Amino acid sequence: QITTVSGNEFLLQSDTDFLILDWFHAIKNAIDRLPKEQRITSGNLEFKLRRSSSIEFPHNLDTESKEPKPEHRKSLIFRLNYSASDTNDRNRVKSRLKKFISRRPSLKTLQEKGLIKDQIFGSHLHVVCEHEKSTVPQFVRLCIQAVERRGLDVDGIYRVSGNLATIQKLRFVVNQEEKLNLDDSQWEDIHVVTGALKMFFRELPEPLFPYCFFEQFVEAIKIQDNATRIKSIRSLVKKLPRPNYDTMKILFEHLQKIAAKESVNLMSTQSLGIVFGPTLLRPEKETGNMAVHMLYQNQIVELMLSEYSKIFGSEED
Repeated sequence: QITTVSGNEFLLQSDTDFLILDWFHAIKNAIDRLPKEQRITSGNLEFKLRRSSSIEFPHNLDTESKEPKPEHRKSLIFRLNYSASDTNDRNRVKSRLKKFISRRPSLKTLQEKGLIKDQIFGSHLHVVCEHEKSTVPQFVRLCIQAVERRGLDVDGIYRVSGNLATIQKLRFVVNQEEKLNLDDSQWEDIHVVTGALKMFFRELPEPLFPYCFFEQFVEAIKIQDNATRIKSIRSLVKKLPRPNYDTMKILFEHLQKIAAKESVNLMSTQSLGIVFGPTLLRPEKETGNMAVHMLYQNQIVELMLSEYSKIFGSEED
């Protein structure tokens, strides 16, 4: 930045430090190349190069006298500030930012103090249910109802992606606890609703199938005898925490209705297994067996859909 005492300012700007440094040296060299008789070395007009990268130099010399007119001495001084070279200022800013970040309160602390509300997306399932005094999140119920009203016959339901920007907008509305009407025209695309529901399950800190159950479900799906495999899966499902069990039951009942319309929407139990397998259950720590795990994830969801009544039915069924 070059500023005159009279108030005129000139800004030379670049994001590249070496380019700014080139400009700095170019201006300095231009001054150095002036004839000696044009260099001012007395009083306030003495040429100075400071450590802080500030230069003062004369301008608009009287070419006849080779000296600036006395009445213009102060107004003819320019100052050049080369801010990019001041690494000390940068380091001070970085240091202050690091201190601020390290001292900022955690999300949990802000939530405990009531400064930030518990959000629906990204919160633990049991936390959402406790907040709503239910065992199934209201948002899950609303999405399922909307899809069953106007999405059962839609080609590729749950497989086709909705507009991500609109899905994020819906996510924001839900997190702000605004009254949600999924029949509103802005949520007209049913793929936005299904996309938001899948996002809700993906963003759970712990999946719908809790981490501690993952290996047990994988071992169960490996059982060769079908009756024994179903019985084992059923036993594990019954052991799930109440919010997980109730939410899983209503979701799989809904997905079974989707699969029943396969001739229209082209979504079979296998297709739904591929879509929801990695979304609903995953290992706490990914290993080199990701491809194998994905196969089991899909198979578990597929089996639970095809054998829904046996897995979620009463003991008498």
